Amino acid sequence: MPLVDIELIEGVFDDDQKQRMIRDVTEAMVGVEGEAMRGVTWVRVQEIASGEWAIGGKPMTAEAVKAAQSEPA
Repeated sequence: MPLVDIELIEGVFDDDQKQRMIRDVTEAMVGVEGEAMRGVTWVRVQEIASGEWAIGGKPMTAEAVKAAQSEPA
């Protein structure tokens, strides 16, 4: 049975977005292995407190991620 962990910075995604992640990851597993995989696919969303996640030694905060999301691609 697959176990998929999604780790996020707390306060970036709302509950609806997290539920969509769970559904979409489950659907991806079903797409790879077939419908029998649906009932045994575990997806966990774990949130890390803002500022306790760092990239290149620089702490990432929810505010920094939200600012990056609003920048043009």
